Amino acid sequence: MSLLTMINGVLATTGVGPQTTVVISSADRTVSTLLALAQTEGRELLERFSWPQTQAEATHTTLNAELQGVMTTIAPGFSYIINQTFWNRTLTQPVTGPLSPEEWQHLKACVATGPYAQYRIRGGNLYAYPAPTAGDTWVFEYQTKYFCQSSGGTGQEAWAADDDVGVLDEYLMQMGIVWRFKKKNGLAYDEDFRSYEQKLANDTARVGGKKVLDMSGGGGGSGLYVPEGNW
Repeated sequence: MSLLTMINGVLATTGVGPQTTVVISSADRTVSTLLALAQTEGRELLERFSWPQTQAEATHTTLNAELQGVMTTIAPGFSYIINQTFWNRTLTQPVTGPLSPEEWQHLKACVATGPYAQYRIRGGNLYAYPAPTAGDTWVFEYQTKYFCQSSGGTGQEAWAADDDVGVLDEYLMQMGIVWRFKKKNGLAYDEDFRSYEQKLANDTARVGGKKVLDMSGGGGGSGLYVPEGNW
């Protein structure tokens, strides 16, 4: 579903205006309002849940320096690092962190080093302590700000063209735009909001799958696998 299709779906649901042929360049006040609400909806959904659809993996070749580079260059669309995913694959060691300002200053003052490299994000830059060996491969997973993408598949932090498509569920976003529009204009939106919240709860519960908790002590799961049997 494109942005244009989604906005026309909102127009049809609310009955506030005729179908439109353009969204981004539209001079129609209602369409412009719906576009602004579509931007809000995408960003709000990113805040509500760590969506697997908006996660990515970053690979960085280390420099022999504390300052490793700009986060958005290392990890395009960066929002935050997913906990316990940061590893030095060259050394098969975790890169621990993030260091707080207090921890960083303590390490700098004490000139102390631990068994693993540690990281800090400050001013949009990635720092490491101690300075790692140049050429190591660091990898981490992170949450992006890309709730939509171009028709060519390039992630985006905002709707920019009528043929952009959602990275997140467009129908959920359409439902969100409907209740936000009704609320903004003083219309009854309770039922629309309830339906939206129910779908959001269902989607967040199902997306990415769930592990099965095995209480029998049988095989499966992560780690060492020992086949079941008589032994």
